[in-house]
Parts: sequence; structure tokens; C-alpha cells
Amino acid sequence: MPELDQNAREDGSPDRLAIDTIRTLAMDAVQKANSGHPGTPMALAPVAHTVWSRFLRYDPTAPDWPNRDRFVLSVGHASMLLYAVLHLAGVREIDADGQPTGKPAVSLDDIKQFRQLSSKTPGHPEYRMTTGVETTTGPLGQGCGNSVGMAVAERALGARYNRDGFDLFHHDVYVLCGDGDMMEGVSGEAASIAGHLKLSNLCWIYDSNHISIEGSTDLAFDEDVGQRFQAYGWNVLHVDDANDIEALAQALETFRATNDAPTFIIVHSVIGWGSPRAGSEKAHGEALGEDNVRATKKAYGWPEDAQFLVPDGVAERFGGAVADRGKPAREEWEALFARYRTAFPQEAAEIDELRRGKLHNGWQQAIPSFDADAKGLASRDSSGKVINAVAPHLPALLGGAADLSPSTKTDIKGADSFEAGNYGGKNLHFGVREHAMGSIANGMALSYLRPYTATFLVFADYMRAPIRLAAIMELPVVFVFTHDSIGVGEDGPTHQPIEHLATLRAIPGLDTIRPGDANEVAVAWRVALEHSQEPTALILSRQAIPTLDRSKYASADGLERGGYILADAEGGAPEVILIGTGSELPMVVEAHERLTAEGVRSRVVSLPSWYLFEKQDRAYRESVLPPGVMARVAVEQAGSMGWDRYVTSYGATITMSTFGASAPLAKLQEKYGFTVDNVMKVARDVMEQAK
Repeated sequence: MPELDQNAREDGSPDRLAIDTIRTLAMDAVQKANSGHPGTPMALAPVAHTVWSRFLRYDPTAPDWPNRDRFVLSVGHASMLLYAVLHLAGVREIDADGQPTGKPAVSLDDIKQFRQLSSKTPGHPEYRMTTGVETTTGPLGQGCGNSVGMAVAERALGARYNRDGFDLFHHDVYVLCGDGDMMEGVSGEAASIAGHLKLSNLCWIYDSNHISIEGSTDLAFDEDVGQRFQAYGWNVLHVDDANDIEALAQALETFRATNDAPTFIIVHSVIGWGSPRAGSEKAHGEALGEDNVRATKKAYGWPEDAQFLVPDGVAERFGGAVADRGKPAREEWEALFARYRTAFPQEAAEIDELRRGKLHNGWQQAIPSFDADAKGLASRDSSGKVINAVAPHLPALLGGAADLSPSTKTDIKGADSFEAGNYGGKNLHFGVREHAMGSIANGMALSYLRPYTATFLVFADYMRAPIRLAAIMELPVVFVFTHDSIGVGEDGPTHQPIEHLATLRAIPGLDTIRPGDANEVAVAWRVALEHSQEPTALILSRQAIPTLDRSKYASADGLERGGYILADAEGGAPEVILIGTGSELPMVVEAHERLTAEGVRSRVVSLPSWYLFEKQDRAYRESVLPPGVMARVAVEQAGSMGWDRYVTSYGATITMSTFGASAPLAKLQEKYGFTVDNVMKVARDVMEQAK
């Protein structure tokens, strides 16, 4: 083991040795990879060390303990800070089933493989990839939003399950964030609702180092962030020097004692502290270079040629400090839960299900079915009926809308609002904060809940980042989108989505479902809630859609396979296949009936979920869309992108190639060709072309 010189022990502090170990591991990993951000890990090493060694209630041997404190690195580019801490804390790996593997979550060899293919130390923290990573962070501000969802979940779980003498859920959420997080609007949205909800279990530690990729933040950012957070209703504290661990500890003690507001600790640091290039963009955004690494290690009193050095006793002391606090707390909790199981067996069984990611048994039987009705229901209305039918049977279900629940029909009737002073409410009001709504929902899903959100489809653009991250993290969030087409009518082009379906369908791992009548809506909700590792986007109409007669047409259960034959040709193989989704499906059915009456062998395919349909085997897909039947027409009040895979070069789409217009729906349908007569005309044209 290389010798440390006196400078490394100049204050006689084991803390200083551990802090410098975190710093040098970050420097070495970034230098070896020749990629990454060493500056922020170097600057924030004292902060992370203090939180973990003195405050975080976390058992390294049981990193999925439900009542553990959460640590979120919203500055995901500083991932080496988290990997170094997980290594020194001795966190043990668990597999996808929650079983221990006997391996460290992050070994020294893993750190040496920083940013390499298939390593457990990717460039930004990835949930499910590395034990101890509570959420995938990278896009700035998302970790902040996730943390609000985690704090909401703790309050909701406590309100439902805590009893006198059984305080099962009482953990805190710690977040490291930076100037970039503060510039992104999502953090402001999330902070605003956190202040409104008085989430006193939430602590953001803001690294105010005044450096961004382009240089000094003075180029674009000079507001008083502390005053902004005071206006949000947060308790704002200041630590003048990130290296002053006692001042930081005092601020964290104040957070722990605060019970009426979230806490925002502003910590002033110098990026790349100790480096000859301290404060430079290089220290922020790329490897320091071998000469600078050596010079920095010399300043720390570190052996200049040593790489990935963990001095004797550092991991034992740091990991011991974490475990000495966390392990007894976890064991006490497990003993408490054993007694709780005897006293409250039903609630304990529910908690077991939540931990396994399962929903309470029997909820499927509560899903309603809908009688045939020529007038029908808007799919947003049938969706609301399904939500209200299943909500009493799903204790994990919690959600709401971005100030649009009267329009999205997502309120749970008779249930209270989730608010400060009533964290047992089932209706969460996100306000006009679509971006934060998505990231908060992801945080809730990371903490055992089954969240849903709701807004108009056109505003999916405002929340695309958290939708994408939900898919990356494989979180079963349900994103409800209503007002799904030019059917919005008089509201005009700004509110009429065109390209949105295609862009949602393009997200890998997101099940985008556009049901075509009330019974397809019911099955879509069942599918969405049965997903355990996929998010779902439910695409719903404002206008009424006829409820099809399922004694005449195929069961809506066919939606489970993404696409199915709704009505088939009579007297032989189909001459033309009509494909529809959503509000256009009954139109396609009517065109089919009229063509059939004229002697045309027509097939109707309902294709509400491309995602599920593509999961079916080739034989099934070809049974629905036979390769030999090239005359096909797809009808959807949205853009045409993607439909070519289903209509073939001989087929056609009746879709939108422009933005919409402000007018009553009937006028818009006539203008853009969404009429039964036009569907029939196009069907005849493609049949002729296919000949």
C-alpha cells in the first residue's frame, strides 16, 4: 500500500482521508475512461460523505429496506461521486428479484470500468443497473422531480399504514443538485408543489459553484435562488464552504428538526477543489489530464502515482459508520413489522404486495363492462368510470391531473385530495405543471405506489423527458392523455395533437394504447395496471365514441394482443383490410358494413397498441394482417408516420398531413376526409391498385 504523506493527515481526521479517497477515485476513474466529470465529485465529496456517514438511515446489507432514507444524485453527471460512496459504504448487490448475490454493489474493479460497456458504473446513474441507485438521473432537474414523488410516497404510505405504536414509514429524501438543476424549469415546478404540500421529509442540497459547461453561470444565471425557494415555502439554509462538514451537519440537523416545510441547503463549493485547474470548465466536463491528476494528488498528500487507492481502514470506518446506524434501524423496523403483521394482517399483506410490485388481488373483477350504445361515451368518460371502479381495490393507486381533472375525468369520486394535513387523500392535484407531474409520478413509482397522471395529449410535449425516463427505468406509470385528436374541434391547432401519437409510439418500452370504444378502454386499463415493468400512455377522446356490440363483433379482450380482427370478411379471404384506432374505429366498422352489403369482402382490424402487437409472434401478426392482402386502409386522426409498416406500399392512410383548424368536429372531419364515404372510396381505390 503506498504511503500517504503528512498532508493527507494534517487535520488528524479520518473524515478528511475518506473525503480525499472519494475525490481520488473519481479522478482516477474519469482519467482512465478519458470521459466524465471529475470536478463536481471532487467538490461535493465532503457533502456526500457527511450525509452518508452521519445522517442517512441506510443498511448497506439491505439496500431495499422499505424505510431507508433515499439519496438522489440529481447532478447525474457526477455519477462517480455516488459510485465511490456505494463502494466505500460496502453496499451489497441484490438481483432483480430482491435476492442478495453475495457481491458488492460497486467493486473497485467496477469503478475501474467506469463508462465502459456493460459495467455497473455507467456515465450517469441507472436504476436497475446498479444496486443503490435509487433513480436514473442525467437530464438535469429530473432527480429533483423524482425526489418530490419519493417524499409524496412516504407521506402516502405513512398515512395509510402507520398506526399508533407502529411508525412504519418515516424516512427522509436527500438530494444533491446543482446550478443546472436550478436552471431547468422542472425543478422549479417540483419545488413549488413540494412547498405547497409542506413535504418536510425532503432536503435538497444545492451545490452553488457558479460553473456550467459554457463557463461561469454569470453568462445566463444570476438570480437569488435562495429567495426563490423561500417564496416557494421552503426552509432555506446556507453553508458557506462545502468543506465545512460541521456547518453542513448543523444544517442537516436543522432539516431533521423541521416539520412544516421542505429544506433547501445552499452549499458553496469550488468545482474541482484542490486541483490546479480548480473552477475551470475542464474540471467540470472532462478528464483532468495525467499531469493535473498528479498535481492534485500531491496537494491532497496522496501518492502521486497511486491509482484507485483506498487506504487501509477508510472503507471499514466509512461503511461502519453507515451500517452502525442503518443496520440497527433496519432490524428494529423488521421486528416492528413482524408485530404489525400480527396486529394488522391485511395491511401487512398489502405492504408485502407493494414490495413485490404486485397489485392487491381481485381488482380485475371490479372493472366494468359496457353495453352496446350507438351514442356511446367519450373514452375519457369510460376511463373515469374504470378508475373509480378499481380505485377502492387498489391501495397503491394515487394520481391526478395537471389542473384538468374535470376534463380528463381522472378524479376519484368521494375521495379526499392529497394535501398538507391530509396525506391520505387519493386525488393529487399537480397544478399546471406537466413536466414536474411526470417526474413526480416516476418518483412515486420508485417508492411502491402505482401513480397515474393526466393532461391533454398535445401537452405530452411538456413531459416527454419523464415519460422517456419511465420507459428507461421500466416503471409502471400510467400517463393518461385525453383530447386526443382534431376531435378537440373549436380549440384549434394549438390543442389538436397531430404528431404526438407517432412520437409516443417511438419511445422504446412505452405501451401507447388508443382504445376504440368503452370496452377497449376497460381492457386498456387492465393491461396498463398489469404491466409491472412498462409505462403506459392511454390516449383518450373528448368526443363520444359509439360502444360496439360485442355480441356481433369480437371481444375487446383482443386488445391484450395489441391488434385483433374485430369483424371479418364473409365468404372467403378479405379483399381489403380496414384498420382503425380510437374514435375512428366505429367509422371504420360502418364503412366495413356498407362495403360488405355491396359484396366486398372486408376485414376490420382494431390496432390500439402497436407496442403489444409487435410483441406477438409472426404467425399471429400475419393471421391478423395476412401478407397476401395488400389492399389496406388505416384511419387515424393523427399523423401518418409509422403506418407504412401496416398498410404496405399498395395501401393508404386517411391521416393528417397538416395541423388542424378551429371548427366544429363535423366540419373538420369532412374537411380532412374522416367520413364513412371517404373510407369506402379509399378502400375501393386501394383494392383497384392492389389488382
